[in-house]
Amino acid sequence: MLTRIRAFFDRVGGEDAAKAAHEDRHVAAAALLLEAASLDGVLGEEEEAAIRKVLDDRFDFSQDDIESLIAEARGHSDGSVQLLGFTAKIKDACSYEERVEMIEMLWEVAYADGVLHDYEANLLRRVGGLLYVSDRDRGDARKRVVARLGLTEGGED
Repeated sequence: MLTRIRAFFDRVGGEDAAKAAHEDRHVAAAALLLEAASLDGVLGEEEEAAIRKVLDDRFDFSQDDIESLIAEARGHSDGSVQLLGFTAKIKDACSYEERVEMIEMLWEVAYADGVLHDYEANLLRRVGGLLYVSDRDRGDARKRVVARLGLTEGGED
């Protein structure tokens, strides 16, 4: 999994010069996923499973790498919302298409329990703006996730 995340970020720049910064970007992505999962006040099993699945599907990490990344992200995000810092690392390192992919990952986590809560929708609007992803592309990413998860357009089964 770390190999795929590194490859994801290596497409943006040279591996040697940015290796340490890539680790920060991986943590930033995981921290945003954790934030999306916990905005409704509960970080349930569905959301935790969705985070692990999204990271595994997108980056093909080992389970140990996923757990390590999530633990580090928790350490950076507990007690504070650092959206600007997390999104800046992703925005600066990723192409537009990769930022849209990050939004799609966030939608998957937000819909993990089958319901989109107002706080989750608000987070996705804010993160989309901070990542400079257009409303249209953010909406298209949401529609792809809704279709993939078999939800109705309103977000519930």
